[in-house]
Amino acid sequence: MKSVQITKQEAGQRLDKYLGKYLNRAPKSFFYKMLRKKNIILNGKKAEGSERLAEGDIISLFLSDETITKFREEPEIGGANPMGAECTLSGSCDKKLGQTSVEKLSVVFEDENILVVNKPMGMLSQKAERSDVSLTEYIVGYLMTEKQQQESTFRPGICNRLDRNTTGLVAAGKNIASLQYLNRLFRERDLEKFYLCLVKGKICGRAEIDGYLKKDENHNRASITKEAAEGAARIITAYEPLKNILWRGQEYTLLKVELITGKSHQIRAHLQSIGHPIAGDTKYGEKSMYHLFKKEFGVRYQLLHAWKICLGSPEYLPSQYHGMVWEAPLPPQFAAVLLGMGVEWQGI
Repeated sequence: MKSVQITKQEAGQRLDKYLGKYLNRAPKSFFYKMLRKKNIILNGKKAEGSERLAEGDIISLFLSDETITKFREEPEIGGANPMGAECTLSGSCDKKLGQTSVEKLSVVFEDENILVVNKPMGMLSQKAERSDVSLTEYIVGYLMTEKQQQESTFRPGICNRLDRNTTGLVAAGKNIASLQYLNRLFRERDLEKFYLCLVKGKICGRAEIDGYLKKDENHNRASITKEAAEGAARIITAYEPLKNILWRGQEYTLLKVELITGKSHQIRAHLQSIGHPIAGDTKYGEKSMYHLFKKEFGVRYQLLHAWKICLGSPEYLPSQYHGMVWEAPLPPQFAAVLLGMGVEWQGI
């Protein structure tokens, strides 16, 4: 017989969902049968599987060690710190992890439920391949010890994603409940998301562009059309010029962009479609502009930064987060580019 106690991070989920994670190799029919036969009980009593778990609940499994081992795949351990003891999410590190060199990963906000970090350039938000080490693994390593990772079915999860070379705000839930309401916030758009980017050309006034985005998954590239098309999703992007810049005889604009909708590559593809590609963008930008910024400033990525998130006040969101604003400082290289073009960034 084995007993497991529900932690605060695991509380809030259904018993059958928990069992599906704990006995992750077992078919659902197995643990429903065990519940019916009272081989799995909750707090000493028979359970149906639909019960919501609370912190401190005890699940007793009257199963042999061999059966538990057979149906339970041990979770992959990210380590207390995937970059080594000297590196933390709020500190600096020049070690390499896989092919990604992380200079600094900073915590913007943290409490008992939520962690918000400023993702650096070059880091995946989530794994693309099994061997990848992404922001998700860094967050798990930051929040959980190896023992907690071994014993818990819960993993902290991110609630929004950024392209590998887009910097800025990523929010993560530290328990089941916060993951649920954060995911709902992003899904139902009960928040405002603002980005900063440097684009080619002069933009003089606030505008909103409407179109349809279709993603080519084979080439990881989006195309934009003005009319609806099969497989295309409607996208709306608003932007406002913050500074017009004349540099080397070419006009540029520092833009504040608001995502009214949120699709992969939306900002990059939408701005390119109206003749204002983002500086440093190898996929949607201009080659000549990319090579110029690479030569002059060493820029090898799109100058696009997820700058600010303003939370709404929906009923499902705990009141302490109503109207909360998270803001990520502009990356040093982005600020250095602006300074090199004669613009000193002091925030808005």
